[in-house]
Amino acid sequence: MKCYRIMEKMEPVTPKDFKNLPYQYVVIMKSAEWNRKKAQFDIGMDLDLDLRDAGSTRAEVNYDSITGGFNIPVRENVPGENHVFAFSLDEKGIIFIDDEGYCNSIVRRIANSKRLVNPCLERFLYDFLEQIIRDDQKMLENYDHTLDELEDRILGGNTDGVLDQIAEIRNDLRDLKIHYTQLIDVCQEFEENENHFFKAENERYFHLVAQRIERLLDMLLTLVDFTIQLREFCQSKIDEKQNKNLGFLTIISSIFMPLTLIAGWYGMNFKYMPELDKVWAYPLVFVVSVMIVVVCIFYFKKNKWF
Repeated sequence: MKCYRIMEKMEPVTPKDFKNLPYQYVVIMKSAEWNRKKAQFDIGMDLDLDLRDAGSTRAEVNYDSITGGFNIPVRENVPGENHVFAFSLDEKGIIFIDDEGYCNSIVRRIANSKRLVNPCLERFLYDFLEQIIRDDQKMLENYDHTLDELEDRILGGNTDGVLDQIAEIRNDLRDLKIHYTQLIDVCQEFEENENHFFKAENERYFHLVAQRIERLLDMLLTLVDFTIQLREFCQSKIDEKQNKNLGFLTIISSIFMPLTLIAGWYGMNFKYMPELDKVWAYPLVFVVSVMIVVVCIFYFKKNKWF
């Protein structure tokens, strides 16, 4: 279990009991520790502690606490297994239930690098939410660059595997869209401050971080529109390439169709076909066949059919 006192710098502390502390605190513990030590806290934890079943990021207002959980996509592998942890808070502090250690790494990063101008639980939550999305703008810019590269490939006529890559990016963006929407809901739940756990002048922190998440969401929705346009563009290029191939095959068939007719005609083996016993018959048929091919090619090229 890790415990911090919310001061200008987050100070590690080890109180024996968390009831009636003269300061606000942040605690990170595993679910097994919570089950053993929850009597030390004067705070409710009204949620299922089977963290693997936490399907979404949410905050629920209870009579004497706000409880919920975070389900955070791994940025390096968005469709993969997410970071999951739970929390409960009131005006005295916040408890995180984190079996994985991801939440502990965020709090430790804040403790090592942040100096709080206005030390309070609201400011800590602001920094905590900021840490969750701290590299997301760069991540979305990387998606944008990848889509630009795919567009260049399509323009160059190389569509192999492009639709699959676009589909993968769309799946990532879909999961991130759900994540951002849920984070905004949590911020709005905090800003609503139904239980009056937060000071009115500090509610602005939740509004500020919600605005930043909304800007990321707007950027993400622009990328989603780009993927739709790029998929349609790629599909049109594929259709165009297929039409060209079909057109070429049609032209080849048209060129050789008269030759097929001639071959079929003289392959009927009727006894009284006058050309069969003529010396000039074979050369004449050969010359006529060549002329048919040349005339067809000239005609098709003149009309720019291939």
